[in-house]
Amino acid sequence: MTRTVQCVLLKREAPGLDRAPYPGALGQRIFNEVSKEAWAGWVRHQTMLLNEYRLTPVDPKARKFLEAEMEKYLFGGGSEKPADFQAPGA
Repeated sequence: MTRTVQCVLLKREAPGLDRAPYPGALGQRIFNEVSKEAWAGWVRHQTMLLNEYRLTPVDPKARKFLEAEMEKYLFGGGSEKPADFQAPGA
């Protein structure tokens, strides 16, 4: 049976993640409150941030920035796209 959560981002019950996607207390909070669908949205947004800001995930400053953006995206009302971002094909 699929585990469901009351997704904080989608504001409805939805299938939950299979495991915590991030270490520590934040990862446990994501596991408990974020659906697979919402997490997939964050992964797409994170990829855009990595590409647009040319971040390297192994850089501690980049990781700190991405963690802050992840918290904003999932729990804080959203993470902004870069000011000059244009979606492909737009």
